[in-house]
Amino acid sequence: MSVTINCDMGEAYGIYRLGDDEACMPYVTHVNIACGFHASDPMVMWKTVAAAKRHGLKIGAHPGLADREGFGRREIKLSRKEVAALVLYQVGALQAFLDAENIAMSHIKPHGALFGMAQKNEAVANGIADAALAMKLPVIGYANCVMSDVFTQRGVAFSCEFYADLDYDGEGRQVITMTHDPVAPEAAAQKVLRAIREGKTRALDGRDVSVVADTICVHSDTPGAVAVAKAVHAALKDQLAH
Repeated sequence: MSVTINCDMGEAYGIYRLGDDEACMPYVTHVNIACGFHASDPMVMWKTVAAAKRHGLKIGAHPGLADREGFGRREIKLSRKEVAALVLYQVGALQAFLDAENIAMSHIKPHGALFGMAQKNEAVANGIADAALAMKLPVIGYANCVMSDVFTQRGVAFSCEFYADLDYDGEGRQVITMTHDPVAPEAAAQKVLRAIREGKTRALDGRDVSVVADTICVHSDTPGAVAVAKAVHAALKDQLAH
């Protein structure tokens, strides 16, 4: 079985930086670049696209909620049409920079609370599906939830994500927090291997929960992210798809 490693990047603004994006690039296959709503600006987007191009990585859009202060990790009530417009606007912005660098866009990966909302809210999931189908792009999504049901019903191509550096609740959902705590690189690698081999991970309540791990996410803003990405990459080197 093959697997990919994706990383959320370009989550900076002006002179402010969050995470060491380029140092993580040798250890991932896909990057998800913020498009200006939860983070990023035109110069950050272009620089991140150019860096990913140098490293030969697949590049996708990482649209988020219009909540820069909350880093897109706080829920906002939106209609299906508003979600579709939100995603299309941001994907279109990143597409311009990819066109400038003569690169095809690989995928869409919703960010933070938008991603979490789509796992349980049919209108949000359908709004993302509307945008993905309009752009003819696959989505990095989540298994066994409203999102996966909607995408399957509507023929949206998607892969299911597992997080190397986030905790899981008793329903097998990732726990979205405003900031990320450090994780031990080797423990993260072992957690990923178990998710791939057994389809299981240990939840915060101590129970094992079912997960699907088509693609592994390592966040660039997790403390020690480069070491985590390196450990996960080493553990998966024989199974990586590009």
